[in-house]
Amino acid sequence: MNIRPRYFIETKDNLFFAVNTYYHPKDKIIAFLRYVPCEEGDRERNGIHYKKVNSKEAYEYLEKYHPDYLFYWNVENKKMMGVPVDDILEVHSPIARLNEILNDNSDNKYYEKVKLLANTFHDEAGISYDNMGITGSTLAGLEREDSDIDFIVFGLDNHKKARKLYGKLKNDDSSVLDKISGEYWNRVYHKRIKDDSMSFDEFVWYESRKNNRGLIKGTLFDILSTRNPSDIDFNESVHYKQIGSMKIKCQIVDDEQSYDTPAIYSIGNIEILDGPYVNIENIISFTHTYTGIVKNNENVIASGVCEEVSYQDSEEKSYNIIIGTTRESINEYVKLEKSPCEK
Repeated sequence: MNIRPRYFIETKDNLFFAVNTYYHPKDKIIAFLRYVPCEEGDRERNGIHYKKVNSKEAYEYLEKYHPDYLFYWNVENKKMMGVPVDDILEVHSPIARLNEILNDNSDNKYYEKVKLLANTFHDEAGISYDNMGITGSTLAGLEREDSDIDFIVFGLDNHKKARKLYGKLKNDDSSVLDKISGEYWNRVYHKRIKDDSMSFDEFVWYESRKNNRGLIKGTLFDILSTRNPSDIDFNESVHYKQIGSMKIKCQIVDDEQSYDTPAIYSIGNIEILDGPYVNIENIISFTHTYTGIVKNNENVIASGVCEEVSYQDSEEKSYNIIIGTTRESINEYVKLEKSPCEK
């Protein structure tokens, strides 16, 4: 199976990991710990209660119970998190999970909303069911009645079609797809922003133009993007090294992959405000918050971690600024140089 970002790995001792890269070593799957068994957990599957863990809790849990799940691979000075192949109980596919829901004949109200979302993108945007999926708690079978819908569209062109359709339908009073409003914005803001890097008004402005997050019958949904296998090119000789915090001003030159996993922005006209004086080529975001947030020709500020990229048997090096080195992305962001909310 081609294991891509947003697939889930279930281990033999009932841990759930979310896959977060297209590339893996031969004996492990790179993925981030999301759910652990816990008697007081607020989610349940097959008689086992689970709780969702944040970055700090995930590392602490693995350091205590599975130190072998923390290891060095192609990032020189940072431990990766992942599952040894021999410990995998099941690989959960977003496409297969969506197919299960589409064929479910129960009166599950949450499933009805997932079906309606999938059918809308299929019927009105022409996206095949084989290029759609469901991830997050629903993929792990840990969803609740109030869970958000983490919907995936596979292929960058298909994802563009889905965003375009939603951008049209969200202002149509007869559509089942609604734009976010009122208290829903507070919920999304406090879920995504964990520091003071972006004000509430700024967040609403950016999210409103991205067209990858909305409402369906009162339930929040995300339109996530993952590449298809034919779009993936991996060079095993590439190695990475995080060399310190960095802050820059720059201009967005190419946003074609800004909704990918990770999001990639090619940049120019760079001014280094803080950090090492190296030639930064890209802003790369591993967090959904900064996916598609800025566009071509816009002048932006980016804060994150400088990453050195080197190649085996070559002295060539390049540099990126990384956003989302943790799920919470504290002091890591990209946004317009001038706030859109300034009067």
